[in-house]
Amino acid sequence: MRLVSGIFVCYFTTLTKISGDTVRKIVLAISAWIPAMWASASPYQIQHVEPMNWWVGMKRPDLQVMVHGEKIGELEAALSYPGVRVASVERTDNPNYLFVNLKISKDAKPGELKLQFKRGKQVVVSQPYRLEARRPQSAQRTSFDSSDAIYLLMPDRFSNGDATNDVAGMLEGSDRKDPTKRHGGDLAGMQAQLDYVRDLGFTMIWPTPLLENNQPTYSYHGYSLTDYYKIDPRFGSNEDFRNYVAAANARGIGVIHDIVLNHIGTGHWWMKDMPAADWINHGKTFLPTNNQHTVAQDIHVAPEEKARFFDGWFVETMPDMNQRNKLVARYLIQNTLWWIEYANLSGIREDTYSYSDPAFLNDWNRAVVEEYPKMNIVGEEMDARPHMVAYWQKGVINRDGYKSELPTVMDFPLSDTAPLALTAPESSGQGLIKIYEILAADYLYADPMKLMVFPDNHDRPRILAQVDNNVDLMKTNLILMATTRGIPQMFYGTEIMIGSPKQRDDGVLRADMPGGWAGDKVNAFSGAGLSDGQRDMQNLVRKLFNWRKTSSAVKHGKLTHYLPHENTYVYFRHDGKQTVMVVLNKNPGASQLDLKRFAGMIKNALTAKDVLTGATVDLRSPLTLPAMTSVVLAW
Repeated sequence: MRLVSGIFVCYFTTLTKISGDTVRKIVLAISAWIPAMWASASPYQIQHVEPMNWWVGMKRPDLQVMVHGEKIGELEAALSYPGVRVASVERTDNPNYLFVNLKISKDAKPGELKLQFKRGKQVVVSQPYRLEARRPQSAQRTSFDSSDAIYLLMPDRFSNGDATNDVAGMLEGSDRKDPTKRHGGDLAGMQAQLDYVRDLGFTMIWPTPLLENNQPTYSYHGYSLTDYYKIDPRFGSNEDFRNYVAAANARGIGVIHDIVLNHIGTGHWWMKDMPAADWINHGKTFLPTNNQHTVAQDIHVAPEEKARFFDGWFVETMPDMNQRNKLVARYLIQNTLWWIEYANLSGIREDTYSYSDPAFLNDWNRAVVEEYPKMNIVGEEMDARPHMVAYWQKGVINRDGYKSELPTVMDFPLSDTAPLALTAPESSGQGLIKIYEILAADYLYADPMKLMVFPDNHDRPRILAQVDNNVDLMKTNLILMATTRGIPQMFYGTEIMIGSPKQRDDGVLRADMPGGWAGDKVNAFSGAGLSDGQRDMQNLVRKLFNWRKTSSAVKHGKLTHYLPHENTYVYFRHDGKQTVMVVLNKNPGASQLDLKRFAGMIKNALTAKDVLTGATVDLRSPLTLPAMTSVVLAW
């Protein structure tokens, strides 16, 4: 370059008669500009680096960084940073990807390293990469268990705290009049209502997925994600999410992150440049799953049918991830760890759990618990049969030899059975006996206390509709879910009796929370405009779940139940320190419940407190039950 510059100065000076010093300044400017021009014209432009950063002090020293850019796979990776080295690189059939395997020693310090990508000895392109310090005691964070109560909300439908981000440059904007469109709820709105959730008595919040869903239609629910590392800008930013979690934690509330491992949305940037030909099951060709959950444990199933269940796409807009590809598996595992560490999460809920590859699911669970030994994970197996759900819980001995690593499962059997039992006539084989039988099947589970119980959720008609709009039966269902074994979860708006059709209609049952939008005439958060019935239900929820926080028997105690009799079902929660008696009552008129039948549980107790009314109850006399009124007694 110096020789070229000297020749250029002499030649240019002779032709123009401009002084040599002036020409030298021009040449130096050009010399500085030419490499930059060459670099900008380089084909090796990095477009994605994921994960974007990592942390020192993680238990696993290995990190795999996915680098995406045109022809980046042709290059070698290098770096120079104390305690960090490039162990190897992995390539696929797509030259636009390079997977860089790093080793991060225990001695590595937080700071910024530079990933270099070389052709031979020449550095063609480089990328800064941050190693962060972990929070103190991050690995020992506590999670949710049966002492908690979870408030499930759908961010788009809960509260709109920032109307300026309703479109945010995304494919689908906001149209509140259409139940299938986005309505504008966001993290700012969720954060503004944290005190409301806390005052209801809930200790955990589970928002449905917050990650980017840049789909042209039906993007509000969040389950067609298009970027694993980005909060949807219509909800806010990654930093907004982290701030939301911190604000919740400051109020004694943990946040459960809803993760989707099985599928992505067709708008994911991978679909334009697939990392590998087998990154997605069946490539870009839609082949639907058969949705037959039974094939997972069917000892007679044809291999093709089993493959169709696990490898088929959930719907046409949700390509199915090939978790048998070790790079896919590593990517998904690291993404989960990244969000736990980045946002300071208190739990994980995994969507469509049984559709994912079973071996991968175990690897994923083990990786999370290895890094965070106290972390709880709940998986969704949407089936009303206890044996189908129990198959996926850790500790269950399955005939096919599969040993699941999932700690907690969602109790769809109880959720789906309870409203049917409450609305059915009390006759042989019908009514409350069905709830009894579901609980009697708890021997199928390794740990019934690690079941998530719920009256309804975002995939079920509202509980008020399920019990034929009978408010008394709705209250009974809430009492059951708050006091039975397991971890209770309630869907937002249940406390003010949001309704829906009895047949599932997703857009309608996922209604806007009244008061979450400017101009709403009814406000669930302040109480303005609520009917007497709505206030009454809200007060019931507030009393029930705030009391539950103080009840050792309900949070951790055993369950002993008696066969239903004369339109009532009675069970006890007890732990040696406290006894709680629950009476689920379907009698259409006032009645008397003879307590002598329960002497073995009541023992020497003389009185109890009615949890919902505060009244003192004499346990030596028959219990007076108002029509269709269930009660909770504690002593």
